[in-house]
Amino acid sequence: MNTRLAIFDLDGTLLDTIDDLAAAVDHTLAVRRLPRHTIEAYRQMVGGGIRNLIRKALPEDMRTDQYIAACLPDFIDYYTANIDRNTRPYRGIVQLLSELPRHGVKMAVASNKFQAGTELLVGRFFPLVRFAAVCGNREGVPLKPDAAVIESIVSCAGVDRDRTVMIGDSGVDIATARNASIRSIGVTWGFRSREELAEAGADRIVSTAEELLDAIVCQSRQ
Repeated sequence: MNTRLAIFDLDGTLLDTIDDLAAAVDHTLAVRRLPRHTIEAYRQMVGGGIRNLIRKALPEDMRTDQYIAACLPDFIDYYTANIDRNTRPYRGIVQLLSELPRHGVKMAVASNKFQAGTELLVGRFFPLVRFAAVCGNREGVPLKPDAAVIESIVSCAGVDRDRTVMIGDSGVDIATARNASIRSIGVTWGFRSREELAEAGADRIVSTAEELLDAIVCQSRQ
């Protein structure tokens, strides 16, 4: 059966957001005179939502729920004000998103980024793309790899599971697809390694947007 719905992760899949995420965490840490981290370190921290990102960035003895909650406003205020300073779509992504509807494929976004930030970035970089749903982290909806966000998108799009695929750059995205009983495609240009994607059990791993288009449309497996 042909693919009719492609659900994309955002950070590390559609957009290279790492510099702006790192700057926001660095700002949050600097306010508290805490040590900051390298970009490579941040690549391993992102993907689990803001709370988890801040938790990982803090010194171990400060990772309490109360302290993390106190850090959140500083992060959100700075990040929202600077959300697109260095962020850019990955090569070929804009073309990919314009091509998929010609093959009868609906598109959606499923991110662990907070909802307002997800909508800001999608609107800023993909203003002409019609997404069936744009889902970020919302109150009452568990983060990926819980399947709840996929269930919501599939229902909203009106597409069968066996015609749906999840595309992402991390093991979390692959696990989300598995938990939702849909196919998965891992992309290697993001924040995590090919090895992580393979170990997570991605049905296909691709290295370019052109390969991704073929994988979605032809839905071939490794």
